Amino acid sequence: MKFILFVEGETERTALPTFLKRWLDPRLNRCVGIDPVKFDGCKALIRKSPLKAGIYLKQSDVIAVIGLLDLYGPDFPDDKKDAESRYQWAKADLERRVDHERFRQFFAVHEIEAWLLSDPSIFPLAVQNVLKKEHRQPEEVNFHKPPARLLDGIYEIWRRKRYIKPVDGKGLFSKLDPGLVYTKCPKFKEMMDEMLNLAKAAGL
Repeated sequence: MKFILFVEGETERTALPTFLKRWLDPRLNRCVGIDPVKFDGCKALIRKSPLKAGIYLKQSDVIAVIGLLDLYGPDFPDDKKDAESRYQWAKADLERRVDHERFRQFFAVHEIEAWLLSDPSIFPLAVQNVLKKEHRQPEEVNFHKPPARLLDGIYEIWRRKRYIKPVDGKGLFSKLDPGLVYTKCPKFKEMMDEMLNLAKAAGL
């Protein structure tokens, strides 16, 4: 039995299935599969999800299709200003578009790099020293200077080269403890709890 994970980029495709399984598998009687499906960016995922989800959900071994996007990516109505109202609106909008009881849409608030900020010790020492001066919770690194942009600035000062998501991100996720992210990022916790409940309901 497996989840289909809709993602918008290469880092999410290569790094996240193993990362999520490290949290899920110890809590299940049997290991769960997570098959990533990469779209060409946020807009493509939003546009193609209804058709693609319907195709995958016809497969008997698919528990659910999970959509995951950075909250920093989509366009929002003008009256949705804060992270919570944008999250709830976008989640409801995509789930309405797909319209299937086994589709769930989630967002990394504000980017998946926020999860990395849960543990500064996974970064090189020079980067750690800057991050430790940040007193915000990871999901509070916001729309004005989202997590990847924050890391861009730190990496440029440290090594004269920006944070490279497909390279740096993949290595950092291999070091990151998903249990720590679970305690520090409420929206990550929400996603993992739902995936765990769906897997258990499927008999795992």
